[in-house]
Amino acid sequence: MTQVRERAQVLCTADGVRLRARVEGAGSTWLVVAHGFSGSSDGPAVRRITARLARRATVLSYDARGHGRSGGLSTLGDREVLDVDAAVAHARASGARRVATVGFSMGAAAVVRHASGVAGYGLHERPDAVVAVSGTGPWSTRATATRAMRRLHLLVETRAGRLVARTALRTRVDPRGWAVPPLPPAACVADVPVPLLVVHGDADGYFGPEHPAALARAGAPLWLEPGMGHAEAGTTPALLDRIGDHLQEVLAMEGDTP
Repeated sequence: MTQVRERAQVLCTADGVRLRARVEGAGSTWLVVAHGFSGSSDGPAVRRITARLARRATVLSYDARGHGRSGGLSTLGDREVLDVDAAVAHARASGARRVATVGFSMGAAAVVRHASGVAGYGLHERPDAVVAVSGTGPWSTRATATRAMRRLHLLVETRAGRLVARTALRTRVDPRGWAVPPLPPAACVADVPVPLLVVHGDADGYFGPEHPAALARAGAPLWLEPGMGHAEAGTTPALLDRIGDHLQEVLAMEGDTP
């Protein structure tokens, strides 16, 4: 088993946002972990995930813009593609032979959109594989949202909600919102040129079955997990090991772990 080493990093995105990051583990394969809305690389669920994955690869996790100790404002999966781009660039510059991105919820939307190379963002990096856990397919709307998503809408779209997010969740949401909705993940799948795996639980309280179905219709292989809830909290060690095995297969990671 690879000895897990941990070191702090600071990344800078193409639009000038400084991101707090953590690197742990060892190996020439790097896994970039993108957390969900209101998460951080310090959160216990994310730490549990990165520690598990760091048994077999180098893992880079970061606080997305507007979250935790990073700068900027959260745009809920829009400009977060620049965060992913900065993380992949850091991995490449650090000597990574292979880089996979693993995103959860908001982070899942960001890694799918980033891997597609969406135009207009000035993206420079592509990963070698992508795993999207509990992500959205179309952008969720009030017409189709679950109760949990309706609460999230209140949290990000009202002044009182954004105050709660900033003070209680350490999450700073851009009050301007989206002038024009960005291209949703389901519309990006066809442009992802590397292996993409979608993982979703059938007990997800945020994104219902129409979301993984839309991603699968667009061409993404889907693991629909019985009884799994949402994102980091719903991801078990056994599922992480299966994801690790999948990445080992598609990236030929066999030389990384003694």
